[in-house]
Parts: sequence; C-alpha cells; structure tokens
Amino acid sequence: MEHLRNELALVLGEVISRVECIKRQPDASLYTLYDESGYSLPMVAKYFRIKDIAAQEAHKLSLLSREGKMRVPAIYGLVISQQMQMHEVLLIERIGGVSIEAPCRTATRWQQLQQQIVEGLLSWHKTDSHGLVGTVDSTQRNNWPAWYRQRIEVIWATLNYLKPPQLTQEDRQILYRSRENLKALFHGFDDPCVLVHGNLMPSSILKDARSDRLLAVVSPGSVLWAPREFDLHPLCGSTMGEELLSCYLQRAPVAEEFIARRWLYTLWEEMQQLIFTARFDRRRFDHAAASLLPWLR
Repeated sequence: MEHLRNELALVLGEVISRVECIKRQPDASLYTLYDESGYSLPMVAKYFRIKDIAAQEAHKLSLLSREGKMRVPAIYGLVISQQMQMHEVLLIERIGGVSIEAPCRTATRWQQLQQQIVEGLLSWHKTDSHGLVGTVDSTQRNNWPAWYRQRIEVIWATLNYLKPPQLTQEDRQILYRSRENLKALFHGFDDPCVLVHGNLMPSSILKDARSDRLLAVVSPGSVLWAPREFDLHPLCGSTMGEELLSCYLQRAPVAEEFIARRWLYTLWEEMQQLIFTARFDRRRFDHAAASLLPWLR
C-alpha cells in the first residue's frame, strides 16, 4: 500500500496522503486517493495484477464513451510499473452513486431507470462491427458461432490442463455435453456483431442514490464485438436483472433460441473467470447447468 501511494504521488506530481481500497477482486483492486489535506481526489486507481489488462480496459472504456450515450468513467492515465511485483494502474474518473442493486424509492422510478439503461444499451448495440468479432486484444473477421466455438475449445483445453479442484465430474459432463451440442444450439443463428459492454451485471450499473437516475456503467468485460444477446446474458439469474432484461426485450427482441444460449454463455464465462481469476460462483454455475440441460441431447 505504501509503495503504491509513493508511486502515484510521483506520477501525479502531488502529495498523496493515503490510498484506501474500496473494492478488491482476484484480478484487480480499486483505490480511492486522498490529497495532503485529506480530501479525496476526483479519480480512483485501478490496480491490475495481470499484464496488459489495464490498457485493454482503457481502450474499451474509450470506445464505449465515444460510440454510446451511456456514461462510462473517463480515462486519466495508465501507469506501468517496472518495480518488483510488476503491475499496472489505470487512473479513471471517480463516479459516486450506488449500484442499481439498491432498490429504487418507488416502482415508477425503477421503471424510469430501466428505460434509461435500455436507451444507453441500444446506443452501443447500434454500433456495427463491420464483420469483426472478438475481444479487445484479439479481433478477427469471422461469424459469432465459429468464434465462440474457438473460445470454448481454448477454455476446455485449459481446464483439462489445469484440472481445477472446484469442478466435479458432473460439472465436466455438462460442459462436455454443451460443447458437443454447439451446432444445434446455434442452428440458424444470423445476428450481427455489435459493440458490447461485456459485463452487464446490476453491480456494474450505477445510479444516483437520491434521484434513482442512471449515472454510469463501469467495469466492462474483455469481449468487444459480439451479438446483442451476449451482452444480455449476465442479467439472467437475478430478479432485478431479469426485469431489466424483460424491459430491453420489449424494445429490441432477440432470437427465441436465446432462452437456451443464455445459459450456455453463463456456463462458459464462469469457466473463463475460474481460469483467469480463480473465482467460481457455484450457485450461478449450477443454475445455468440445470437451466441448459433440457436443450442438450
């Protein structure tokens, strides 16, 4: 902590009296910075332990800001440390508010907030990829089913190599069966790829605590170009997320087959998290597995 404080003071050219961790994750931590008088600076420092992820998030946030109507944190700078325990620090705008997981004061306000979020999402989802698909650091000209099959094959091979103890034999069987059923699950798929947030959970959406109005969306995922349905699948599985999803689908429906593919996405994105962060949501995985089972041969 002391090393980070000194490092940021040198970069910013001013005294940093203290840094305070406000959010800690396996792959990154978020810190509030305080000046010599004890007041918080209008920025936060996001500390990454994995190389190149900070630059990818900066690029993603910049693109989301440029192409959409939904506010995302502004980027102030990127610090690449050359010290031992090499790390990267992204300096981003500090946005107040609370996540939309905090209940709105009235049902009318919740309806209005949903409409604001959907409007913002649609502004991103109208940005065509012009044939590109993939993550921030690795896009290619391809169709979504083919690209997603590649993604699953890489994850599957990595799981077989690592053999994470969190996975049971039953877990591996459902993953194998979903992998074998990809052709049927994507039969007739023809949705174009668009700009997506990639991590659209209620915890990533911030609102004003008093007015219940939308403030911003934070913590984007690594996937840059994908069909709209991929951006919607993180909303599944929670009451608030499902209500927001329903509001979106009333404005912009997706293919009926999304009812099955949403659980496919959830399964394999959980495996992606397990591999790169060692974080595994057992409840979410089991719910997705049980929900996908009726569509598997």
